[in-house]
Amino acid sequence: MADKKRDMEITESLPFPACTLDSKGKITSASPHIGEVFLYDGIEGADIFALTGLKKEQLAEAAKNGSSNVIQRNERNFRVVPSFIDGESLAGGLAIYFMDVTEYEDLESRYEKEKMCIAIIMIDNYDELVSSTAKEDQAGLNSEIDKVLRFWASKMKASITKYRNNRYISMFERKYFEEQARSKFSVLDDIREIDTEADFPVTLSIGIGAGGESPEENDTFSQDALDVALGRGGDQVVVKDGNKITYYGGKTQTVEKGNKGKSRIIGHAMKRLIESASKVIIMGHSNPDMDSFGAALGIYRLAAPINKDTYILVNGFNEALDMMYNTASDTGNYNLINNKRLEELTGPGMLVVVVDTHRPSLTECPKLLDQADKVVVIDHHRKAEEAIMTPSLSYQEPYASSTSELVTEILEYTVDRKQLTTLEAEALLAGIMVDTNRFSVKTGVRTFEAAAWLKRAGADTGEVKKFFQTDRDTFLLRANCVARAEFTDDGMAFSICEGNNNNAQIINSQVADEMLTVRGVTASFVSGSDQNGRTVISARSLGEINVQVLMEQFGGGGHLTTAGAQVDIPPEEAIEKIKELLEKRK
Repeated sequence: MADKKRDMEITESLPFPACTLDSKGKITSASPHIGEVFLYDGIEGADIFALTGLKKEQLAEAAKNGSSNVIQRNERNFRVVPSFIDGESLAGGLAIYFMDVTEYEDLESRYEKEKMCIAIIMIDNYDELVSSTAKEDQAGLNSEIDKVLRFWASKMKASITKYRNNRYISMFERKYFEEQARSKFSVLDDIREIDTEADFPVTLSIGIGAGGESPEENDTFSQDALDVALGRGGDQVVVKDGNKITYYGGKTQTVEKGNKGKSRIIGHAMKRLIESASKVIIMGHSNPDMDSFGAALGIYRLAAPINKDTYILVNGFNEALDMMYNTASDTGNYNLINNKRLEELTGPGMLVVVVDTHRPSLTECPKLLDQADKVVVIDHHRKAEEAIMTPSLSYQEPYASSTSELVTEILEYTVDRKQLTTLEAEALLAGIMVDTNRFSVKTGVRTFEAAAWLKRAGADTGEVKKFFQTDRDTFLLRANCVARAEFTDDGMAFSICEGNNNNAQIINSQVADEMLTVRGVTASFVSGSDQNGRTVISARSLGEINVQVLMEQFGGGGHLTTAGAQVDIPPEEAIEKIKELLEKRK
């Protein structure tokens, strides 16, 4: 009774909403103004958690720490401030004060919504687009692009300035950015609808900087975001909001560039880096495939005549690379090393060339990147959030069929074709063939030009075909996996390879390619366990579904039509998760 009287004395004279609680979290008294918070009468005896969503333990902890919480009731915002009545524990009861902070919360919300975002907009493949358009129609094309972009900016009340033929900069308030995110930046679709004389659509790469402490920081964020968008092949919006990166779009296949000038520049820059290095170490991704190893042999050919201390780092490989690796090893012409030997070689002036990946965690030896004096990256995969930071030289072109294609073009400008050995030419050609599924996917004019150059350098397609031969058990396993495939009415195909297989990565990809040849199938997904019990996923599509975006949600990546991932969940569960993600797209 004494506590009840005490609690009433606390609350009855207060000129703002308040109440008191007992040790069980029940309300014992309330001030006359409590109706400003709760619309109903008679709250004495009610549970504070039922009224506010805050547990008595949370309130006691807040009282102890001097902190508070904000709740929304009666269309107002109230800061809930607890205080111990007797002692420093819940046993003595709590006094709860409700401070109306609606105006402050509204002001903070308005401040956040009015923060400035910066967008850098780039028209993808502008030079190729203009060159494919008749001179008398070029002004009209530019006008149509400009019209779409300015209409988009007007909907956000944004400023927009064209500062190059193919670039714009725009500034707008954050509240409009959130609206655009909900519509998944429909400007990407609007710009694609412009009629052109080219055999590819107009697409945009947009980098948006938000959440920075200053306009200068947002400008840096937008530049970083644009670099990522371009590294991922364009036709997308990348938002860098503080440390968070979000992707939108990426629906179309990357358009091949007609000009090989960049290959020549990269090739000569690489020669200068190699000449100034004390030693060169070439490495691809762990568990290398033919593209990774073929590209490494190509770079070795570039480096070896310049610097004798050149090495290729390979720690292990599956059966699919057996013949190529053993042939290279048997020649004695290549310094093939593993991580144990690597410890003897590290030192000042070391140049590391990374091929067929740009993600440190996927390389043969991630710590080698920190020990290197300079790093070169050559890759054809779309840029991921995890990437090698500030390489001395980067040649990352998602339009390319393979890293072997990029390396072949570099060799065209830096070495005499006669210097290339037959093995090197055949390894590079095999690398191109494996990533294009024998020239059936992601193949452009430059892909065939690179293959023709390798053919003239001595590559024998009959010998290359031997690299792709498998043993009888692998053939039967692959056939069984195809036979057990599940096909859905909406054009999806799924399969699971049984058991743990040393060649899970190559088998899964071959099965996924095979299922895509079935009439009506637009995307295929295969999962199976490797020799270590880790689940390997291969995904393929005809372009209607961006499998790269799907695989990125499993920590993997790749291209719009070809992607993969490795996960620590059972193959069956991986397929079920893929189905759930596909269902959400509908």
